[in-house]
Amino acid sequence: MNEDSILITSLIMAVFTIALLFGSPNANASAMRLPEDGKKTALQADYILVDKSARRMTLFAGQTPIKSYRISLGKGGIAPKERQGDKRTPEGRYTINGRNPNSNYHLSLRISYPNHADRARAASMGASPGGDIFIHGIGPGLSWWEELTYPFRDWTAGCIAVTDADMEEIWELVPNGAIIDIKR
Repeated sequence: MNEDSILITSLIMAVFTIALLFGSPNANASAMRLPEDGKKTALQADYILVDKSARRMTLFAGQTPIKSYRISLGKGGIAPKERQGDKRTPEGRYTINGRNPNSNYHLSLRISYPNHADRARAASMGASPGGDIFIHGIGPGLSWWEELTYPFRDWTAGCIAVTDADMEEIWELVPNGAIIDIKR
C-alpha cells in the first residue's frame, strides 16, 4: 500500500469508529419528539422565518436564532401562491396549527394557510386558495442522493421540505402555535 491508500484507509476507520462510539445523532429522536399535541417542553422555537429566495428556514427563540436549514419549495416557481394547484409556496404570516407523526413525508407540521388575505386574493380570481401546506421531510424510499441534492431543486406541491434528519429536529423544536413568516 502506498501512503495515500494508508491515509484514506485510516480516515475511513476513524470515521467508522467514531460513528460506532457515538451513534447517530438522530438515534433517539423518536424518544425526544414532542407529544402529538405539540405542547412546549424544553428549548422551543416560537418564530420561524422562511426566506424563499435564499432557500433557507431559520428557527428563533425570541430574538435568538436557534438553527437554520436548507429548504426546497413548491415546483411552481418563487412567486407567491395564488390558487389551488399552482404548486407555489405561499407568502405571509401564518402559525403552525397541527402535526402529523404519520406523514408520507416523514413527519409534517401544518401551516395555517390560507389566511384571510389568501382567501380574498383567490376569490378575486374566481379560484380556491388551496390548502394542505406543511413543513415536511423527504420521506421513505428515496435514495441518499436525493437527500443530498434536494436543496438544489424545488419539488413540492407548495410545501416547505427539509431532509428527514432536519425534520426530526424541527419536530422537536417547533410547538403548535409558533409563528411562521414566509417571505421572498
